[in-house]
Amino acid sequence: MIYTMIRRYRMAVGSIDDLMHKVDTQFADRLREQLSIIQYLAIDTGGGTIMTITVFEDEEAGHRSEAAAARVRESLGEFQVEEIAVFRGEVMVSRTTEEVLDPVHH
Repeated sequence: MIYTMIRRYRMAVGSIDDLMHKVDTQFADRLREQLSIIQYLAIDTGGGTIMTITVFEDEEAGHRSEAAAARVRESLGEFQVEEIAVFRGEVMVSRTTEEVLDPVHH
């Protein structure tokens, strides 16, 4: 079973570019390796809000990610990142293309 978590955040201080760069260089690869993440996306949704979409191998890996997400927010304290919504569940339908396999760096 593939499991997904979608989180929405608001940042109160700093630049979205600086935040995304820090997520890209300090957290994305490490979390992928530690938590059996199939895919991780961090999206600038405008107005100081960010959405992350994380796809896991299974629900257990998704539950393990809760503590990791809290640690990441603490490490991003300089940006005053607040989680404002969380959605989670089993992926019921999925399609992808090879373009998804190429990492995007900010």
